[in-house]
Amino acid sequence: MRQHFLLDPNIVFLNHGSYGACPRVVFQAYQDWQLEMERNPVAFLGRRSAALLRDARIVLASYLGARADDLVFVANATTGVNIVARSLDFRPGDEILTTDLEYGACIATWERVCQQRGATLRRVEIALPLEADRFVDHLFNAVTKRTRLLFTSHLTSGTALILPIADLCRRARAAGIISVIDGAHAPAQLELDLQALDADFYIGNCHKWMCAPKGSAFLHAQTRHHAALHATVVSWGDVATEGTPTDRDSFTGVSLLERRLQWQGTRDIAAFLSVPAAIAWQQKQDWNQQRARCHGMAVDLLHRVSSRLGQEPIGRSTDFGQMVPIPVPHTDAAALRRRLFEQHHIEVPVTQHAGCLFVRVSVQAYNTAAELQLLEDVLLAR
Repeated sequence: MRQHFLLDPNIVFLNHGSYGACPRVVFQAYQDWQLEMERNPVAFLGRRSAALLRDARIVLASYLGARADDLVFVANATTGVNIVARSLDFRPGDEILTTDLEYGACIATWERVCQQRGATLRRVEIALPLEADRFVDHLFNAVTKRTRLLFTSHLTSGTALILPIADLCRRARAAGIISVIDGAHAPAQLELDLQALDADFYIGNCHKWMCAPKGSAFLHAQTRHHAALHATVVSWGDVATEGTPTDRDSFTGVSLLERRLQWQGTRDIAAFLSVPAAIAWQQKQDWNQQRARCHGMAVDLLHRVSSRLGQEPIGRSTDFGQMVPIPVPHTDAAALRRRLFEQHHIEVPVTQHAGCLFVRVSVQAYNTAAELQLLEDVLLAR
């Protein structure tokens, strides 16, 4: 599988989870769309973009088990979280409930919004090793009459844990609490059915495990929330009339959600339009089988190295996908990261949580047993 990717052959790339990696054919599709745009930018962006983006959303919606009209492309998951956080009407005294496992940039977003609106962000500590069957009860024990919104990851970034969000969303609906799910790492690493999941808002990346070009992600919002959402950049999409004075065709047949959030004037939409190529490429590679193989390699490595280092994994095999956090004895995280890369050419992040140190390994279809063995040998030779 390595031949399909543009990765440097001199690097052991075990960090697909950070920014992904794009197959050659998908990257070519991306460049083809850029060339198509440059042939006539006015026609491409001014008259064709709405239909092209809708066609791409239809393919993505089918892949995600969603309605195309409930999806909109965004640059990355953090952008999607910002759109939701800044659009909703929080008031003094309102509470936003989250966990201590969440991605730092998203926590910073909620903190800023709470400061501006007089709301309160409460972070619930999740004991590790994770007890997935008790997670939702533990989180709901912290719910109060002021809790307006629950924000959790589907698959956490630093600790790579899969959280039981289906039950969480169900409980939130019953309690009248808005659910916002950060699914940055979930698409293609986990199978998704967004309509069945029924979160109020679900945000995911296409440029990570789906292997689409960088800068492609999506925001899924239940139809009842569309009118409340506003882009973080105010542009022609917020103008009440149908289109700009010169480019009215751009808004023909465009929904309110798409118009407000997707039409931001001049920007490169090639990454969005390349998402169907990424989906098609993975389907040709029998991606369900690839994903299962990678999961098996990842959890085998986790248990093997943890045992030999005398460390306890923070979850069961079923709590992880293709990413695993290998616990290592406490050391200088930056120094370990440098040693892995500079001495052994292993690209892998070293993460920290609650005083624990992890080497967060991503196993993608292009990784080999020999690469994982090299990492194991280096970690055991500490």
